[in-house]
Amino acid sequence: MYDQIRVDILFIIFYAGVTFMAMMASCYLLFRDGNAFAADITPPVRLRRWGAAFLASIAMSHAWYMPIFFLTSSEDIRLCDLVGGLLDCMTFFPLAIIVLLTMLQDRKRPLWPVAAMMAPIVAAGVYGVVARSYALLPAMYLYFLLMCIGIIIYMVRATRQYGRWLRDNYADLEHKEVWQSFVVLAVILLVFALYMFTSKGTVYQYAMQVIHVILIGYLLWRVETLSDLSIPVNDAAEEMGTTEHEEDNVLSLSIRNRSASPLGLSKNIGPLLKKYCEEPQLYLQYDISVTQLAQQIGINRSYLSKHFALQGISYNAYINGLRIQHFVNLYHESVAKHHLVTAQQLAHQSGFRSYSTFSAAFKQSMGMTATEWMRVSES
Repeated sequence: MYDQIRVDILFIIFYAGVTFMAMMASCYLLFRDGNAFAADITPPVRLRRWGAAFLASIAMSHAWYMPIFFLTSSEDIRLCDLVGGLLDCMTFFPLAIIVLLTMLQDRKRPLWPVAAMMAPIVAAGVYGVVARSYALLPAMYLYFLLMCIGIIIYMVRATRQYGRWLRDNYADLEHKEVWQSFVVLAVILLVFALYMFTSKGTVYQYAMQVIHVILIGYLLWRVETLSDLSIPVNDAAEEMGTTEHEEDNVLSLSIRNRSASPLGLSKNIGPLLKKYCEEPQLYLQYDISVTQLAQQIGINRSYLSKHFALQGISYNAYINGLRIQHFVNLYHESVAKHHLVTAQQLAHQSGFRSYSTFSAAFKQSMGMTATEWMRVSES
């Protein structure tokens, strides 16, 4: 009996510590101006706020289940559990879905479908509280499982679309991709779903608190290390500070004429890319976006995007291709001068901040790793 009381006290302390951790993480996202994880990154304000709301929901969820530790009546425990489950369905789970959606920055997605999806579960939860019954729990579990499967399918498609959007708009994808984060968070949230609708043993409860700690830390890191990509991408807002008169000074009328052929469009933009991007080595600038390149050339972004589409490549592939060729040239120059250099050094000089990004791009382009290519070139 004494050992059981001691275990319960330890669990309550651990439980309270996780509650405090979640609340502090929420306050950090809401009120701290700087970025303690990556000082050079500005995370999306919208994601920061929704992330703070989700972390606060974790703290509140712990708070409204805490009376169970001190109640003795089985009826009171049941009511507290039912109320807690209802409040979780109104806060924790919808906010988790919203956080996943707001990580995708290719467009601002409506959030009302989240409320519509959760409405049946909330209604069933209200019935459970009023009737003080778990009778609808199996139906709630089945609906929630189907809803999770639907959300995962949607997020897989949306994340793939987001990845294509990134490659069409950005030369560097560091601190922008969310695929791995989606997988990690989806798995954690599915574990939470199983926890909510299954029996709870002591070991299981401890394990769930550990998962809470992992979720809080991971989400905090993810929010703070995701770059803000709030740029206009619709046709109505794509002039990007370039007036028609300015375009007239740079481009022929055939580029601006909607009746111009796609081939003519590509022929006009190709020389401009050579003059304003390739010759001055603008591609060495870290994180240059397609919008910035379009501004440099003097055309709007949509024309430039169409040019790359006609070439059958993404903007990311175009810039990285130039960087890899720059790497090759630097290597041959270093060999001719008998300078000892590493692939990491040359990759950095070629515009790649991340060596892992360079390695992936080089292997995709050359069919082998950079170090393998350097060994082959030396022989």
